[in-house]
Amino acid sequence: MAPIEGELARQDVGTAGQPGLDEAGRMHPMVWEARREVQRQAGDAGLYAPHNSVHVGGGGFSRVEMHHVEEFVYHRAGLGLGLAALAWTEGPNPAIERCSQQARERYLRPLISGEITAAFANTEPGAGTDVLGMSTWAKRDGSDWIINGKKAWITNAHFADVVQVVAVTEPGAGSRSLSMFLVGADMPGFRRGADLPTMMTDGLTGELEFSDVRVPAENVVGEIGDGFALAMSWINWRRLCRGGMCAGWGQWLLHRALDYARERQSGGRPIADLQAVQRLLADMDADVYQARATSLVAQAELDVLGPFDIPLHREAPRLISLVKVINDEAFGRVTDNAVQIHGARGLLLGSPEEKLFRVARNLRIPAGTAEVQRNAIARSLLRERAA
Repeated sequence: MAPIEGELARQDVGTAGQPGLDEAGRMHPMVWEARREVQRQAGDAGLYAPHNSVHVGGGGFSRVEMHHVEEFVYHRAGLGLGLAALAWTEGPNPAIERCSQQARERYLRPLISGEITAAFANTEPGAGTDVLGMSTWAKRDGSDWIINGKKAWITNAHFADVVQVVAVTEPGAGSRSLSMFLVGADMPGFRRGADLPTMMTDGLTGELEFSDVRVPAENVVGEIGDGFALAMSWINWRRLCRGGMCAGWGQWLLHRALDYARERQSGGRPIADLQAVQRLLADMDADVYQARATSLVAQAELDVLGPFDIPLHREAPRLISLVKVINDEAFGRVTDNAVQIHGARGLLLGSPEEKLFRVARNLRIPAGTAEVQRNAIARSLLRERAA
């Protein structure tokens, strides 16, 4: 990655962590291409998708194993291009593995090798956490399906080659009312909408529109009616990735804070000698350690239960929600303390501390808000107690 990062720096178009934007507010194409080159190289080396099953070309790693991989990548890469070496939301995921053989050859294998990128189109302008409240619909026409609707807040909306779209196929059928489809970006009626700039300032979030998009039957993921379960499989995957990500970034921030506290002088002494600063450092370490321990214990249990099975084991949702809410909130405290220790330097726009402070605040909303996680935990506890 070093030669790619060096070339990107010479172009003066921003960095992977703080990319420049084009006139439409989207990630600068040179930054995007640098990330894509890393993804392709990782794919060529067989390192891009260790989380996917062996039978579809992935590494077949367990969630505990993936925690260690993710922790290593986020710790070593920081905010650099190294993060692109591991499939994120634009890469292959557990849900898409249930696609047809035709779709596997056309979309899944190129995703695992890093040749193409994807987007998960679930959220709508009027429906976020309430997945069953979406209005995008698909209607059967012979053996094909016709999709109409609009999605918003979609990561990689501007660049995705294929989109995993969740749509209503049987209104009023509850959790069986939704289905998942693969829509190629070259299909007639598919349109990339406006950029939606967020506090992440990464130029990757936008809208997608579907106007009479005709999708063949082989592009249905799983079976008709599986959409809710498949959407939750994707969402749960992202929730569980919080563990390694927050542990890796948390340790990186702690090490930066320790170095700065030892170097920064106040009154002729390092600020590391001040008990107030020591308290902040100790709190950072405690938060990283506790969240990391939670993640490893919960994922060890989930590896036995099956983290992405359909149907999902009844004990799994509580464990998944615990991983997400504990990591989201602990990482928020870690980034806050990191900014505080660095003082004015921590407030500099684009500094690692400032950038990850914004990332931490963002984490508490996507893939289910902190409030939703607590609801899921409480429901599970009450159900088990009643039984």
